[in-house]
Amino acid sequence: MKSILYIKNMVCPRCIMAIEEILDKMVIPYTNVTLGEITLKDELMGEIKEELKNRLEKIGFTIINDRKGQLIEQMKNLVINKVHHSKSLDGVKWPEYMADELNLDHKYLSSLFSSVESITFEQYIINQKIERVKELLIYDELSLKEIAYQLDYSSVAYLSNQFKKITGMTPTKFKNSAIQNRNSLDEVH
Repeated sequence: MKSILYIKNMVCPRCIMAIEEILDKMVIPYTNVTLGEITLKDELMGEIKEELKNRLEKIGFTIINDRKGQLIEQMKNLVINKVHHSKSLDGVKWPEYMADELNLDHKYLSSLFSSVESITFEQYIINQKIERVKELLIYDELSLKEIAYQLDYSSVAYLSNQFKKITGMTPTKFKNSAIQNRNSLDEVH
């Protein structure tokens, strides 16, 4: 019987590869590994599940057992996937997108997120977008105007104001500073 495990702190393709490697070494049959989810061919029991849990925890992942935690992790992974792993946000309407993807009312999802994470879902999206801006500034391949367009900001001025509000410095100052503080995606709140 197919089973899904929800995993906390998966934020990139390397996370997927690391988990696939563990599953392969343990000879656990699976059909798919995506950000935040492992789809197993069969449900895991007892010692094997405990061993998987321990191996995942050694590399910074956690199996999420409660439904609310699973929903929040799914929301985070949808944002990370859109913001960090797609070419453009192209007018994403976050409330509708979340509701469609998770088949739940966006007001419920937003309220749940805020109650558990102690920030609003909207602030989480902004924080993820700012981390992406930092990454793109460091790569130095796109102009600020191109970055603003890619991340669906209405203008460079709006992006710059939001960036300064979050980081305390302008994008240009950040780009030119010797210390370019970036947070790992699983630490962005």
